[in-house]
Amino acid sequence: MFTAVAVLPQPPLLVPELATGAAAETAALRDACRSAASRLAAAAPTWIAVGADPGGCRSVGSEAAGTFVGFGVDLPVALDTTPGAAATSPDPELPLPLLIAGWAAGQTCAALRIRGELVSPDAAPPDCTELGAKLAAEAAAADGAVGLLVVGDGSAMHTEKAPGHFDERAARFDASVAAALAAADAAALAALDPELAAQLWAVGRAPWQVLAGAAAATATTSWNGELLHSSTPYGVAYHVAMWTPGR
Repeated sequence: MFTAVAVLPQPPLLVPELATGAAAETAALRDACRSAASRLAAAAPTWIAVGADPGGCRSVGSEAAGTFVGFGVDLPVALDTTPGAAATSPDPELPLPLLIAGWAAGQTCAALRIRGELVSPDAAPPDCTELGAKLAAEAAAADGAVGLLVVGDGSAMHTEKAPGHFDERAARFDASVAAALAAADAAALAALDPELAAQLWAVGRAPWQVLAGAAAATATTSWNGELLHSSTPYGVAYHVAMWTPGR
């Protein structure tokens, strides 16, 4: 099974070099992400990072590297931070969830290997939970400790100036997500409505349901949840959480 789970959002403004004027406003969010990544690194040197991408379901090996050049700064990141890892040319098309995974790994100063698992943003809930169960079985069979990093944002419709403008349903939706993450409630995450999530521009729905499948697949293990941060700067919901196996 997974030795720990970290849940992060994926805004490029997490990266100080990209945040510019927003750096101070997002400092607490950034600190929470760094804390979650450091705790995951302490629990496992191998991570599976799950995120949503329009390119659909696919795996990305730990040899991949990327850059935030598409967001304004040519800042490279790698999915393999182990000493002596083969250097590869940064891919400017590396999906944002994996860029954030690489950035988070780099913040820990630990030797880590990360494999990416991407799903379509509109993936059906059963497909997401099935992938989660598959990843949990893989982690259970691994020789060493494996951590799960789940990357995705909540609704982008919390204010009139939000990317998707305002939708009164956004607050209720993200309150339910935050509560589920705090309680390690896999069933609540699995029950998220994909149509509502799409209408609210919540790209984290599919990755969170992969987490639900992974957690449910370890039926003999309870999970302890901890919500480290939840906020809506610029009208977008960002949640940071840790799940650890119960004893």
